[in-house]
Amino acid sequence: MTASLSELTGDYVIDPTHSRIGFVARHAMVTKVRGAFHQFEGTAHLDGADPSKSTGQVVLKTESIDTGVEQRDQHLRTNDFLDAPNFPDITFRTTAIEAKSDTEYRVTGDLTIKDTTRPIDIDFEYTGNAVDPYGNLRVGLEGSVTISRKEFGVTWNAALEGGGVLVGDKIVLEFDISAIKQK
Repeated sequence: MTASLSELTGDYVIDPTHSRIGFVARHAMVTKVRGAFHQFEGTAHLDGADPSKSTGQVVLKTESIDTGVEQRDQHLRTNDFLDAPNFPDITFRTTAIEAKSDTEYRVTGDLTIKDTTRPIDIDFEYTGNAVDPYGNLRVGLEGSVTISRKEFGVTWNAALEGGGVLVGDKIVLEFDISAIKQK
């Protein structure tokens, strides 16, 4: 049995074991590298009667970046990219939420990577809700946004012999969220 939107009002915590926050980056102008952050936490307050009154925040641990290639992951943790020792967190905090339809929402907020904060808009789809076998009410959200890594001070690159660069500027951030209502 699924809850109505008004029944969803409350405070939520992202379940990191059933959620994914990932990214896609163009490599060598010919392919895409996909990865994820394995350590993150987030909370939200959902207002089912007035979604514009909802709020949320997410913190990603930069040290947890994983592309499946340890040498590349170590490079991504250096000052060339995320500088994990000096900037252990990437944060996102909502500033506005707009309902586009019954299942589509535009979430505006401040994204901070390294020492740079910029406003971004993420389009989310509400994918439903369910009570799990442990009695927890869960809601699902999926969304993505494309950002310019250079706008966040992540500028390292290498020129390719035939032209172009090793790492594309545009990064797609992907969010597959399962959040649990707090009792």
